[in-house]
Amino acid sequence: MDRQNVSRSGRRRWQWVAGAVALFSVAAMMSGQLAYAATLFGDTFEDGNADGWSKSGGTWAVVTDGSRALQQSNVGSGNAREFAGSTGWTAYTVTARVRPTAFGPDGLVGLLARARSSTTFYRLALLPGNRVQLQVVNGGSVTVLAEAARTVSPGTWYTLSVTVSGSTVTGTVDGVVIGSGTSGVAATGRIGLQTLYATASFDDVTVSDSGTTNPSPTPSATVSPTPTRTPTPPPPTSQPPTNSLIVAPNGNDANPGTLAAPLATLGAAVSLATPGSTIALRGGTYQFSTNVQIMKDGTAANPYTITSHNGEKVILDGENLPHTPAPLGGSIPNAERGLLHMEADYWRIRDLEIVHGPYAIFCRDCNNNIFERLVTRDNYESGLQIQGAASNNQVLNLDSYGNRDPRKNGESADGLAIKEGGGSGNVVRGARLWNNVDDGFDAWLFTSPILIENSVAWGNGVDRWGFPDFAGDGNGFKMGGGDPDPPANHTIRNSIAFDNAQGGFIDNGNPGSIRVERNTAWRNGDGGFKFANSTSVLTANLAVANGAGVSLGTSTGSGNSWDIKSTWSAADLASTDPAVITGPRDPDGGIRGSTFLRPTAYPNLGAQL
Repeated sequence: MDRQNVSRSGRRRWQWVAGAVALFSVAAMMSGQLAYAATLFGDTFEDGNADGWSKSGGTWAVVTDGSRALQQSNVGSGNAREFAGSTGWTAYTVTARVRPTAFGPDGLVGLLARARSSTTFYRLALLPGNRVQLQVVNGGSVTVLAEAARTVSPGTWYTLSVTVSGSTVTGTVDGVVIGSGTSGVAATGRIGLQTLYATASFDDVTVSDSGTTNPSPTPSATVSPTPTRTPTPPPPTSQPPTNSLIVAPNGNDANPGTLAAPLATLGAAVSLATPGSTIALRGGTYQFSTNVQIMKDGTAANPYTITSHNGEKVILDGENLPHTPAPLGGSIPNAERGLLHMEADYWRIRDLEIVHGPYAIFCRDCNNNIFERLVTRDNYESGLQIQGAASNNQVLNLDSYGNRDPRKNGESADGLAIKEGGGSGNVVRGARLWNNVDDGFDAWLFTSPILIENSVAWGNGVDRWGFPDFAGDGNGFKMGGGDPDPPANHTIRNSIAFDNAQGGFIDNGNPGSIRVERNTAWRNGDGGFKFANSTSVLTANLAVANGAGVSLGTSTGSGNSWDIKSTWSAADLASTDPAVITGPRDPDGGIRGSTFLRPTAYPNLGAQL
């Protein structure tokens, strides 16, 4: 397994034995290369269990929380811990995504390093009152090495890291160093996850040894974005295409943008790029204090491309941008919408993870663009929004989840929105849209036909953030709507909506004629198919166990489950386990095939993914 590609799409437990690490280091030295940090341990809990972890207190279980995660659910537990790894580990970095969900009095949620026992370790703790502390815990006695003010919001995912090297301990939250200090309490020890009078979910736990890295060059004056960690990227496995610009965590914007001398910021690369350029980012997490403006056009023969280099894991993090989040009732100026703000044609953006932005990508008046194999998660508005005069854009194999909008109490943040505009030829294929505060997909006030196929939406419209006056809608696929409602003849086919708070597939007042073909709606809170306001045609669709029946009005159709028989249940389905469809994608980026929600006696009914 390529260590650089262990990500949420990998979602398996993996662990390297010490002999393999030693062999890697020896081979690197014999080849004359520097030895890079090796991965010692990792767990994404996608196998559905916590094997390899040792529990001490609390109520722990692997649950679905966006993806599968390890959750501690007893807020009254005074010391809930899970430990893993080797007591002989010395110099290493442990990283985990952590989502506190509730704090009791004197509560905390923490990531542990060098755990010598259940009461002796180093701890990076999220605390109520918007505080983070780097602590030494020795026999239960706590010493604070460093403290910083940092927003700590229940329901929000944070990436915590603790690095231990010699007597030095360093903690970071979302790539920002909280502080560092020295202690001799623990020279070796395991890793751990902890809550104290709090509840939380933990995911994507990794441990890497210290390795050996090249010194980073002195950054230029334009250092934004800066990486959360600055290890030298691994040696390239292939040369980038000609007319390329390389961006890397150890780069400098005074450099020419080659593999040997990369740039530091994506914004600098966009400014330097010419039609036909490929901007390739080395693996790492990049923090932004200003967003990236993409305002120049490529051509059909020479499009621009932004991508990861050789598939390395790249995260663009907008937590430090303005409007993350905007205040309740606030607005976001057009130019500041999106970590990537696009008003441009002929761009290819692929293989990136974009998080914590005021929108991940906001594309206004943009045409002939391709958005492929992107992850847009935990943003403060929609994950990807295409708006205005927009034609011939393709959204391929998108994963968009956990997006929410505190400024509107959940009224507008969707996984994917193509809305408030018009333009022909827009296509969505292979999207997975889940646990967004409003809808999975939204075509509000978009007047031209959109094609959606082979996509899935689930868990949308649930208030996971504790908004004071929750306004999320909670539909899987919202196929129009407006005030007044414009007609738009969209098509949706071979797609699945399940466990959404409201409808599965709805016209939302769109008076046009929508083609709804071979889709499946299961266990949605309201009707699986609601097309009473349109003159749509529904063919071979399947509705099972939704909160209300179908609503068709003057829409017509044939061969649907309600045309075949009046009552359907889980007994009619080959599988109601979504694990495959919600798990890792195929190597080519597609959704893995399964028998999920396929009717056993009617092979031509409903979606087949």
